[in-house]
Amino acid sequence: MEYDRGIKKILIFAAKNFQVWKRDNTVFWAIIACLLWSTAYSTIKIGLQYDSPLHFAGLRFIMAGLFILPFTVRPSVYFALLKEHWRIVAWVTLLQTLMNYILFYLGMDLVPGALGAVIVGSQPLVTAVVASIMDKSEKLTRRKIITIISGISGVILISAGRQAFRLGSTIEILGVFMILTANIATATSNVMVSLRSRGINPMVLSSSTLLIGGFIVYMLSLAFEDIPESTKPAEYWITLIWLGFMAATAFSIWFRLLQRPHVKVSDLNLWKFIIPVVGAILSWLLVPGENPEWLTITGMIIISISLVMFYKNGTKVRTV
Repeated sequence: MEYDRGIKKILIFAAKNFQVWKRDNTVFWAIIACLLWSTAYSTIKIGLQYDSPLHFAGLRFIMAGLFILPFTVRPSVYFALLKEHWRIVAWVTLLQTLMNYILFYLGMDLVPGALGAVIVGSQPLVTAVVASIMDKSEKLTRRKIITIISGISGVILISAGRQAFRLGSTIEILGVFMILTANIATATSNVMVSLRSRGINPMVLSSSTLLIGGFIVYMLSLAFEDIPESTKPAEYWITLIWLGFMAATAFSIWFRLLQRPHVKVSDLNLWKFIIPVVGAILSWLLVPGENPEWLTITGMIIISISLVMFYKNGTKVRTV
């Protein structure tokens, strides 16, 4: 009898949460998307041991777009949607896939890892500011500002616990500017998807932008990079396949959540504070020499408490 009750509870939980199209599961799926994204940093490091940055990114996004295609719509409907909504497809491709990832890869190559992690971790703040400018319904409330400040403080502690901060040369300042610009591009893309993508299937939007953007990045790599010619080991291909699957799944989920009429872009992006938390844990598990530090653990606790308090104290993400 107890066993049957346990199975029933699991089935009820699955029915409520494991369909991204259901009503009251926005927070659940936001966390799933962020958990997927948190695996990117350690796996990208593995892949870049064997490939150049843009070539690797281009292959990853092409693969991601192809992964989604079978789950979208009939080809005739697919191209009809692209023709009807070509503006939002073009904007998301430019901002999310091209500007964001090209500047991110190049910027991270110029700055110390800890500093880069903090700047990337400031994305919820950048998104909140951009959203408040582009959308009158997005307000920077006191509770949201406190959560953002707490989250960034946690990110700083996590990064400080893993690597010393350093910023001195002009080239490093350029790297900081590139990563900040990448954050602004992503934030603008998120707001545009929320405001202007009604009517286009989110999986069509994610697959088309990943395919088009991935192809452009791949062609740029052929023009500007020295691509390693050596045969790639199995580790490289496993990493590439995972990153492609991860991008396909996370972007499809995220675009669907952004399309929900009453979801606030800035509220949704607060969950991205968990990315450095999980990323640090994965580094402890996967990277030799990485061990827990008290600063890192303190930062994790601060981020966790700030997110729990933000949503516990009356902020609920309403969905369709």
